[in-house]
Amino acid sequence: MGNLRVLFIGGSGIISSACSRVAVESGIELFVLNRGSSSQRPLPPEATILRADIREPQSVMSEIKDLDFDAVVDWVAFTAEHVSTDIELFRGRTGQYVFISSASAYQTPPVRMPVTESTPLRNPFWQYSRDKIACEDALIAAYRDEGFPATIVRPSHTYDRTSVPFDGGWTVLGRMLAGKPVIVHGDGTSLWTLTHHEDFAHAFVPLLGHPRTLGEAFQITSDDVLTWNQIATTLAAALGVQAKILHVPSDAIAAADPDWGAGLLGDKAHSMVFDNTKVRSVVPGWRAVIPFEQGAREIAGWHLADPARQVTDPRLDAVMDKLAADFTAR
Repeated sequence: MGNLRVLFIGGSGIISSACSRVAVESGIELFVLNRGSSSQRPLPPEATILRADIREPQSVMSEIKDLDFDAVVDWVAFTAEHVSTDIELFRGRTGQYVFISSASAYQTPPVRMPVTESTPLRNPFWQYSRDKIACEDALIAAYRDEGFPATIVRPSHTYDRTSVPFDGGWTVLGRMLAGKPVIVHGDGTSLWTLTHHEDFAHAFVPLLGHPRTLGEAFQITSDDVLTWNQIATTLAAALGVQAKILHVPSDAIAAADPDWGAGLLGDKAHSMVFDNTKVRSVVPGWRAVIPFEQGAREIAGWHLADPARQVTDPRLDAVMDKLAADFTAR
């Protein structure tokens, strides 16, 4: 692992921040290209910062100059156009190009579980997922046509202490503390997989520069599967309260708030359980070890430590109040 030269485009996000830290701990020479606008998750001091905007290829070229890399990871590519720009930028300059896709690109709802890398990609509900599929298609074509050294990684719901698994973030924790109803979609029994970003990083970093990953796709998720009722009660317990769970059909949530509904109907409302055999075949011995009970305590502790982090979304809070009124009265 040592002596690899790796470029992260982005690097201070929920997933990438942990990967940046594990990369430098592994002896990787890490370069991070970003605009320098995030201070919430500082980059490791060992990383070399390149200041440029990936949406402006000329600024990237003038910053990178004649550097080449064993691996380039783009954490912020969301459309086929983004990927096409990367292919032009890094063709011949990297031994591996890693695209961060999404497990929400898989067939939704899945016909068979557990989900594996060979599960078809099809999500008619969510544009975000369709865009990720288009990115994968562009990379597979480049790999087939010219041998472009693409590796595709599909995270599912990966979190850190700053990120609440429910839409609305602190808004939901605040409702729990206030004793207000917490909206849980459906009957709360659909299964969901939550992955701590530290666990993800320890599977991801060994893929960098690995010759057996080229032209391949890997999903990296926990084996920690919970119902949404369990997720709500676990968060409430970490806050020292009991959750007043109110079940509301996903369709009704989507009618009340289309953005919230898109993420439910296109992702969270469907049970998702994953088989991580493939990534373990390349990273022997890896498994996710951080249970959500520990993660929930980290989330609660981080938010409670600073009132500035306790930001309620008044619009979404009002939507939740309205749904609670409508469905409590039934």
